[in-house]
Amino acid sequence: MQQQKIRKTLARQCLIILGIILAINLLLVFSDHPQMIEKYYSQGFYPVICQILHPAFNWLPFSFGDVAYLLVIGYLIYALIRLVSLCFKKQFLRAGIFTARIITGVMAGIFIFYLFWGLNYFRPPAGERLNLRDSTYTKAELQRVTNLLIDSANATRARVTGADLKQNNDSIYGTAFKAVVKLSATSKDFSTYSPRIKPSLLTPLLNYIGTSGYYNPFTGEAQMNYQMPVFNRPFVACHEMSHQMGYGAEDEANFVGFLAATGTTDRLLRYSAYNLAVNEFMHTARYTDTVMFKQLKQRISPAVLADFKTERLYWLSYQNKIDTITSVFYDYFLKANNQPQGLETYNRMVLLVMAMYRGK
Repeated sequence: MQQQKIRKTLARQCLIILGIILAINLLLVFSDHPQMIEKYYSQGFYPVICQILHPAFNWLPFSFGDVAYLLVIGYLIYALIRLVSLCFKKQFLRAGIFTARIITGVMAGIFIFYLFWGLNYFRPPAGERLNLRDSTYTKAELQRVTNLLIDSANATRARVTGADLKQNNDSIYGTAFKAVVKLSATSKDFSTYSPRIKPSLLTPLLNYIGTSGYYNPFTGEAQMNYQMPVFNRPFVACHEMSHQMGYGAEDEANFVGFLAATGTTDRLLRYSAYNLAVNEFMHTARYTDTVMFKQLKQRISPAVLADFKTERLYWLSYQNKIDTITSVFYDYFLKANNQPQGLETYNRMVLLVMAMYRGK
């Protein structure tokens, strides 16, 4: 009798799993229809989600999402121990039910991910929405725009004072928040509801996996690594809050963060944006023409080069096998969510900036 009851429970759990899988597939039917995603999800349903999640979690001084992730990790460790224990006791049906419940939770998480946030990955590209549709450029154009960005980075770095570099994180977050709100007021393409950036409780872990920040799709919170070099933090804050606008792709969030940061008068924030842009463009220049790359590098001021070195040494000090494993995982995640270039997606920001500068 007991065995029969367990079998019925297992069968019911499997039906629930199949139901969730069906719901996920129904959501993803829209992934092939970006205009529908834009109209009904990104401009319709997603803003409603923001109006619910942002007030619900913004008042907390810490990241609720970080705490939730820690609890989930703790539960998964417990679940693994319990599953092994049930198998040793040869209680395989109970182990099956327990496994099915874990799978149910995972599938429910995937469904919530796409419902609350993930469909933004399938909206029309930002270049199309912002009328920046040029997707190619010549080597001469790349060199010209890189020179402009280097000049801007050199000039803004020269204006940064010692006091700017000693700002506390609250000050940096406040400046980035104002920049994002200012950009949000310029166009519906950048509209966002009550954005906010929080220091991540997981920062020690983020250091080891080489992550400067992340967006939590389940709580709508934008978190960042609060220990990275101070000149990187302002731009990263803008980047993560760009995700709250509904910009899913990393290159798009980089571009919107760049627009927000360079649209202010704050010295450190402007330099942070140009520092990132020069870094991205120099990577592209290196793979395009090594001679051009060397010529461009000579144009970069010693102070900016020193900051690049500081940033590189910071991440190298934490680099290990965990970073390699998580990079591979994140690369597959990006490719699965309409970003076929994977981690190279970050460098596609170059295309958007090139299109923006083309008329200048």
